[in-house]
Amino acid sequence: MTLVVGYAALKGDVAPLQLAATLARSAGQDLLVVTMVPAPWPTPTARAADREFEAWAQEQGQQTAAAAQQVLAEFCSDIPARAVAVPGKSEAATLIDQAIEVDASMIVVGSGHDGAWGSVVLSSTADRLLHSSSIPVAVATRGFRAPEDARVTRATCAFRGDEASIAVLTRTAAICAEVGAALRVVTFGVRGKTMYPPEVIGEDDILAAYVQDTGALQDRAVADLGALRPSDVETTVATGRNWSEALDSLDWDRGDVLVVGSSTASLMQRLFLGSTATKIVRSSPVPVIVVP
Repeated sequence: MTLVVGYAALKGDVAPLQLAATLARSAGQDLLVVTMVPAPWPTPTARAADREFEAWAQEQGQQTAAAAQQVLAEFCSDIPARAVAVPGKSEAATLIDQAIEVDASMIVVGSGHDGAWGSVVLSSTADRLLHSSSIPVAVATRGFRAPEDARVTRATCAFRGDEASIAVLTRTAAICAEVGAALRVVTFGVRGKTMYPPEVIGEDDILAAYVQDTGALQDRAVADLGALRPSDVETTVATGRNWSEALDSLDWDRGDVLVVGSSTASLMQRLFLGSTATKIVRSSPVPVIVVP
């Protein structure tokens, strides 16, 4: 199978390449690095300016593909990989088209450049992919770096307890079994304000009941994995006053990824992040994989 990687050589961001190399090395897959170059406007008769633009775009594409190939040789020479420049109008649409063409298992992109270092920042390309792709999308944290022999060592599955998240858990467990990674099942909860007077059941009581009920749901879901259940499984509930605090309450290792399912309102098995999933993704300190 192939991972399709979005790469913009002019931005100099190698984070998506390093994340893709880690994922590909873990699963024994190859890489197709795609750089979009501006496509010429479809005009009946090409003028001199149109021909010049087309030649410039082709030259830029060749230079970008060569730069990407050089980065691949530096960071992941052990992985079969090739780089191509593809004319297009939209980076997200171009990546989806390429992924469909090669029957890719995942699309990998980097974060935007206007957020905190080490966090997931959804660029316009990533945001569109997370609302329209029919295959999983992985987003690297800003500035993500990994050792040359890096592999995924643990996948944390964000678990809601409904049928959709059980399906995501099953998919995550299968990935863990394939790459030899540990599995952590986590339900995230945010505390509200305590209600007064204290005789009234407050948010803390509701949260305590939620934690207890969710723990039972997690245990049943893990037991139902059967043969897919990895040997190393952890279940927990992470809470905080906000989503960032809830995620920060967990320990995160260098080889971790967070797996999040798309909204149950998603149509035609396409990704579509709901408001809660988006907040979790934006608060993640590790790369995120969003699955339909």
